[in-house]
Amino acid sequence: MVAKIYTHLLLFWSYHMSDGIFTLDAEIRTDLGKGASRRLRHAGKVPAVLYGAGKEAVSLTLNHNKLFQAQGFEAFYSHVLTLNIGKEKVEVLVKDMQRHAFKPVVMHLDFLRVDAKVALQTNVPLHFINEEKAESIKLNGGHAEHHMVDVEVSCLPGDLPEYIEVDLINVELDQTIHLTDLVLPKGVSLVELNKGDDNHDLAVVTVKLSKGPKVEDEDAAEGDAAAEAAPAE
Repeated sequence: MVAKIYTHLLLFWSYHMSDGIFTLDAEIRTDLGKGASRRLRHAGKVPAVLYGAGKEAVSLTLNHNKLFQAQGFEAFYSHVLTLNIGKEKVEVLVKDMQRHAFKPVVMHLDFLRVDAKVALQTNVPLHFINEEKAESIKLNGGHAEHHMVDVEVSCLPGDLPEYIEVDLINVELDQTIHLTDLVLPKGVSLVELNKGDDNHDLAVVTVKLSKGPKVEDEDAAEGDAAAEAAPAE
């Protein structure tokens, strides 16, 4: 019974998260300029621009509160979004976002139109898994040194992954995972590797021996020091 309720809650949450994060309402704006943008922000709106796919750029406005809630999710930046502009639904990617220097405010957005039949290039985050379970880290005193946190991929919009996993479970000390070691979803390639040169097989993560003695060694050293300091009987 509990499992069934959990499943229903998960489906409910997934549906509303998808609707709230990946679908946004936008309006075309004609009042342009810094003064107009300032007035929009005071009214709880965010100025944006939509471009790409061989069409003219269009200036837009979006509701700040809904946008700010959506942009708090990692998937917002690596997922094809739908903009409802009047009666038109436009599929886009977030290409740039400007934030206020110290306030929790989104200042401006750049959206890129995508074509379902045309491959796109964009960055997706890397998720490092089993880091704490890896024997080289858990038992042998190693630590993971991350060389990158995302990768640029090329694929059709329908094949775009929200993230790519990097499994560290079997990585040994002084071993490095490179781009060619990543397991990619079907239809996805890495832009860097598409350049066709071994020099572009960049390091993703390396497990190195942590500096300093292990905890057991420190305890042993303290015990030896105490023994040396104790007066002879």
